[in-house]
Amino acid sequence: MSDTACPCGSNRDFAECCGPYLDGISAAPTAEALMRSRYSAFVRGEADYLLATWHVDTRPAALELEPGLKWLGLRIVAVAAGGADAASGTVEFVARCKRGGRAERLHEVSRFVRSNGRWVYLNGVDPQPR
Repeated sequence: MSDTACPCGSNRDFAECCGPYLDGISAAPTAEALMRSRYSAFVRGEADYLLATWHVDTRPAALELEPGLKWLGLRIVAVAAGGADAASGTVEFVARCKRGGRAERLHEVSRFVRSNGRWVYLNGVDPQPR
């Protein structure tokens, strides 16, 4: 694992933050931890982790990450439920990226549930549809 700052914006080293989740050493204990680790997986190009942490009912058959997309930062807006003992939770976030030289933002409210004792991503919606 790396000794650099975690991409999720926690101000912790990757090895002490999202690294153990992405490496399969441990499972994310909360919905927010899973959301942060999934963002880190996008930054690092780890599609297998993204698929493995996606609910079986909503997971795509395959996931091709967009080449050239550069993730710039993550801001957690709100967390509802999703604690260590909860069955479900939501995390609202804004992720910034650069696509083809243009800055973009992804604003989403992600829903997470426990499946077989582990947090998984169920789906997400734009809280400000256009």
